[in-house]
Amino acid sequence: MSDPKHVLFVCTGNTCRSPMAEGLLRKALEGRDDFKVGSAGVAASKGTSASPETVAILKKKGAPLDGFKSRPVTEAILGQASHVFAMTEGHLAVLESRFPQYADKFFLVREFSGISDKRQGIDVPDPIGMGMPAYEEVAKVFEAAIPSIIAYVDAT
Repeated sequence: MSDPKHVLFVCTGNTCRSPMAEGLLRKALEGRDDFKVGSAGVAASKGTSASPETVAILKKKGAPLDGFKSRPVTEAILGQASHVFAMTEGHLAVLESRFPQYADKFFLVREFSGISDKRQGIDVPDPIGMGMPAYEEVAKVFEAAIPSIIAYVDAT
């Protein structure tokens, strides 16, 4: 049996977008033991809980992240990941600048969503401080992207 695929989602503070993506992907992969899923942030502090809105969205979708705590992106975390999905072009640029040795693992979530938003371009918008409708829109992006992400990771 081959090693599990290890998917890492990356955003800024690791409290909104990346934990939401982590929870939704874990839910989509229920029953599979060939994937590991995690998240981190390019400017995250260590040990912060996910935002209340992210927790509420995940609970509503049956994908709770019990005991979640934020963590910053590190070389060790990236070394364990097989695929790293960034929320924005800015996050991707930070990853490529700080960790160029892992650039072949880096992708943008929106590339897999099939959703084009002229206002946001290829970035998954940051919902922090924007209320539940903004978080619900972000969840839609992830739900659109996850089947393609799974298929891509399975194929590589």
